[in-house]
Order: sequence, then structure tokens, then C-alpha cells
Amino acid sequence: MSLYVPSGASPLIPGALARIERRLPHPGEVVVRVGQRVEPDDVVAQAFVPAAPQIVNLARALMIPPSRVKRTLLHEIGAQVAQGVPLARSTRFGGRVFLAPVNGVLAGVDETTGYITIAPEPTRYELLATVRGVVMEVIPYEGVRIETPAAQVYGIFGIGASQYGVLRLLVTDPAEPITEEMINPRSAYAVVIGGSGISAAALQRAVQQQVRGIIVGSIDEAELRAFLGAAGYAAWEIIPPNWQVPATPPPPGDLVVIVTEGFGNRPMSQPLFELLASHDGKEALVEGSTQLWNGAQRPRVVIPLSTRTAGLSIEAPRPAVRPGALVRILHQPYLGALGQVRTISSAPQRLPSRVRTPAADIALEDGSMVTAAAIAVEALN
Repeated sequence: MSLYVPSGASPLIPGALARIERRLPHPGEVVVRVGQRVEPDDVVAQAFVPAAPQIVNLARALMIPPSRVKRTLLHEIGAQVAQGVPLARSTRFGGRVFLAPVNGVLAGVDETTGYITIAPEPTRYELLATVRGVVMEVIPYEGVRIETPAAQVYGIFGIGASQYGVLRLLVTDPAEPITEEMINPRSAYAVVIGGSGISAAALQRAVQQQVRGIIVGSIDEAELRAFLGAAGYAAWEIIPPNWQVPATPPPPGDLVVIVTEGFGNRPMSQPLFELLASHDGKEALVEGSTQLWNGAQRPRVVIPLSTRTAGLSIEAPRPAVRPGALVRILHQPYLGALGQVRTISSAPQRLPSRVRTPAADIALEDGSMVTAAAIAVEALN
């Protein structure tokens, strides 16, 4: 008997074709074509993203009645205004002048309330490829799908969107945490690899040193809350109803953090650490977005490989939990433990939790035997 891991794909993929989707935050123009090779810093699409309108209480600013606001305007409704130029002038109280707060269009005036509305100029947004590969599909007005041969590592939890940089190994042991002192100017624009965890102070140092990504085995919840400025909030107040992370408040800067094992203080899985360490000095893409509802999405690390790499799979392997498979246990009290499956029950078994479910007998690395629910076991090969 064999069971597939819940996510369908292995968290550890030494080499397979990776598919990366890049989308604009607002409809725009795709500037590449199908079959075109792209580099991480190439622009693949662009858009002009409208900004929120600026609504100003002009009556209060000029200390006049709302009914007199329109006659103080120095520009017609619909006119372009530049930031810092006089927008309105009152002849009362010494001739107060109101300056335009932004570049934009004077969109409207309300003589009942004394408010005016300024529509700021849209912001030009350029979508980068963030990975070396080939454009395989163009999504009209929205973005592209890129394919590249790559090694991939999937995490458990992440924050941030997408970033790219050169992998930099900071530790030599998967049980060693990243300390504040380890992050220096040499880590700028890099994706750093740690072991067991990282503190809030080290995360803040990473933002200051312009680190683009951090990959660690675990992170203490209190340290993450301190970094996000959410120490006084409950978890349900931070994570939105759709279980999509990042949530409010966003991570400072553009830093992406990927956790491979979970919360607490746990070393990174040895096979994952060895794969990442073997690619030290190579370019990588890190995607931090995590979604647990309406289509699961796990954070991942994508490390492009040479097209001449031998043994490359077209599709990512979908390993089965079967006798002889190397697995990682995903629940307490053996969370993160590695072992080899010896047998899988053909009928539901009663576990210590009193739940009846198909179970796997697993020989751990220390030689001990444990029984775990098969659905809570993840195959690594």
C-alpha cells in the first residue's frame, strides 16, 4: 500500500522543470513574447497603477465657510496640478494659500462640506522576471508564466512576496541559528541560509543590510511578532480570514522569510540543508506567499540549473509514502523527525490520540520505532 503526501509534491526537488507565474497588481502591458529568454532583472510587464484619491478639507485649511471654497480655487476642475504649486488662495485672514500636496488632477469640489478631491498621477509599476528562464505563456494584460530547470525546496511558512539574489550560507550546521552578528554588508542583496532559527534583532539587521531573503528551519513566534510589530496582537488578528500570508502588518522592507520546519526552535531538515548548501553562491528565487485556503500555496526556493544538467525531470516528482521511503513526520511529538517507512497499515489503526486512521510504522534515525498517521507524513524521496 502507498499514500501520496498531502501537497502532492516533494518538499525537496533536486532537479525538475519549475514553473513561475508573474502577475501585475493591476491590468497593464506584457512586454515579452512566448519563447523569449529572460534574466531575473528583466522587465516582463508594466502597468500604471492608480493611487488613492487625496481628499482635503480645504475650508478648514483656509479657515473659510464651505460655500466659499470653489471661488478660492486657482485652477479649473479637471486641470492638472503640480505638487507644491498654489491650488487655492483666500483673501481673508491675511490671504492664506493652500499648496497642492501631490501631482495629479483636481477632480472635484464639494461646496456643502468644503472638501476637494485630487486624483494623483498613476504610479508606473514594472514587473521583473525574478528568475532566469524561458517565457512559456503570456497572460494578456496580466503577466507571464516562466519555466526553468531548477532545484526546489518547499517551506512550511513564509512572509513576503518574491525576491531573488545569490544564496549565501551563514552556518555549517542545520541546528545553528542565524545571529545578528552574522549579517553584515556582504549579505546585501543576498538570500541567506541559516539552520535552526533567527531572532527579531537579526531580522531587523537583515532589513538594514538590504538582505533580500532568509531561509531557516524554524522561527519562534514571539520573535516573528516582534519583527512584524504585532507583539500585542493575537494570531487570529494578524492572519486574515482567507488564511493568506503575508497579512497585516506587512514585513518591513522587501524581505522574504521562508521557514522549512515550523514554529519554535527546530533544526532544518538535513536533506533540505544539504541541498541548499550545495548551491551556495548560486542565484535563487524565493517566494514567501503562503495560502492555506482556496488552493494551498507553499513558500518555495527555486534555484535555476544549467539546461545541460543530467537526470533532469520534466515534472516535479510526486513521491509516495511507501515502505522504504525517507519521510518527515509532520505532527507532535515527532514533528520534523526523519525516518524510513517500514510498513503501512492496510486498515485504520487507533493512535494514542484515540483517532482511527491509516498509519505508518517508521524507523527514526536514532533507531527507535514510532507509529504516525500516514496523512501526517511527508515523503522526501
